[in-house]
Amino acid sequence: MAPAALATVPRASAAPRPGPGASGGPGRGGGGAAGEMRGMWVASVTNRDWPSRPGLSAARQRAELTAVLDTAVRARLNTVILQVRPTADALWPSPHEPWSGYLTGTQGADPGWDPLGTAVEEAHARGLELHAWFNPYRVALHADPARLAPSHPARRNPDWVVRYGGKLYYNPGLPQVRAFVREAMLDAVRRYPVDAVHFDDYFYPYPVAGQTFDDDLAYDTYGGAFPDRAAWRRDNVDRLVRDMAAGIRAIRPGTRFGISPFGVWRNAETDARGSATRAGVQTYDDLHADTRRWARENWIDYICPQLYWHIGFAPADYAELVRWWADVVRGSGTRLYAGEALYKAGGPAQPAVWQDPAELSRHLTLAGTYPQVRGHVFFAAREVSADPIGAMARVVADHYGRSANPPR
Repeated sequence: MAPAALATVPRASAAPRPGPGASGGPGRGGGGAAGEMRGMWVASVTNRDWPSRPGLSAARQRAELTAVLDTAVRARLNTVILQVRPTADALWPSPHEPWSGYLTGTQGADPGWDPLGTAVEEAHARGLELHAWFNPYRVALHADPARLAPSHPARRNPDWVVRYGGKLYYNPGLPQVRAFVREAMLDAVRRYPVDAVHFDDYFYPYPVAGQTFDDDLAYDTYGGAFPDRAAWRRDNVDRLVRDMAAGIRAIRPGTRFGISPFGVWRNAETDARGSATRAGVQTYDDLHADTRRWARENWIDYICPQLYWHIGFAPADYAELVRWWADVVRGSGTRLYAGEALYKAGGPAQPAVWQDPAELSRHLTLAGTYPQVRGHVFFAAREVSADPIGAMARVVADHYGRSANPPR
C-alpha cells in the first residue's frame, strides 16, 4: 500500500460459510450465489496493523491476530489479506528468507510460533478467507545492508540490490532475482492452503525526485531487444506476474492470484485508453506495471485497484475510476474489487468530505451500479477496529446487513 503516494475459536474443522442465499444490504444486494468480496488488509510492515509492536510474546502476538480476525467477523467481512512478506522476510518458517523483524524486533529471530500457518487455520475456523500478501521486491525501509540479518539473501547477493530513495530494493531486471523472489513466495503456497496470493502496488519503486533507479548494468545485459528502458522494465514485471500465476496453478490449483495496484493506470492525456484523471503517478509509466493488460488478458484472477480518493476529487475522481476499471474488466475473466481508503475517514489531515461518515457508504452505493464491481477491500484493519467516526459502521449498516460468501 502507498497511502502517502496520493496503506480463541477451537481449531477444528472450518466453520460453515454463509449459505448461497446470503446477501448484503441495499443497492445491488451484495452476496448471493455469485459472492461478494468484503475484505480488509492487515499490514505488518512497520507494525501498522499487526502485531502492535515487535517483541511481544508468541501468546500475545497470537491473541492480537485472532482479535483481528474476530474484528473482521464482527464487520461481516469475509476475507482477510494478511501481509506475510513485508520486506524480503517472512512471517512463516521460510527456508529462503529470515523471520521478519516486525515479529521479534530482530530480523531472523524465531518468534516461537508460525503466524501464517496459524492465520490460515484460525481464519478458516471463522469462515474467513485468508489471502497471503507479499511484497516482491522491497528489501528494507533503510539503505544499509549491514542492518539486515547476516543470512539475508540481499547480503549474500549484494549485486541483486539497488539503493533508491533511502531504501533497498531487489532489482527486477535480473532473471535470478525474479526466480528467487518467486520461489520464496511460492514456498508459502506449498506449505499452507491459502485462498489467494496477493501483491500490492509496489513493483518498481515510486519515483523519487532527483534520483535514478540504477539498473544500468542489468539493462545493458538484458534490454537489447526492447525499444527503451521503460518497455524492458514493464516486461520484467510482466514476467514475474505470469510466472507467479503459473507457479500458483501448478502447486495449488484453485488458489487465486490477485493484485492491488495504485488506482490510476494512465491518465487520458497520456494515453487515450486511460482514465479522465490528472494523477501524479501512473502505474504504467512510473511503476512499470501494465495493470490494465493483466486484467484484460486474464493473467490474474482479481484486480483490486486502490481507489483512495473521494467522489468528486478532480485529479482522481472515485466515480470516474470505478467506471474506468469496470470498463477494463468487462468481458474478461478478471474479477474487480475496489480498494477503499478507510484510513482517510476522520483523518485530521483529510478534507471535509472525509469527515463525513457516509462517504465510504456512498462509494459502495455508486460501485453497486456497475455489475463488474464484485466487492470492496478496506485499508486497513486498525481502522476497521477503531472506526473513529463510524464510517465502517455506516458501511455495515447500509450494505452488509447479512453475511455474504466471498466470490469464487
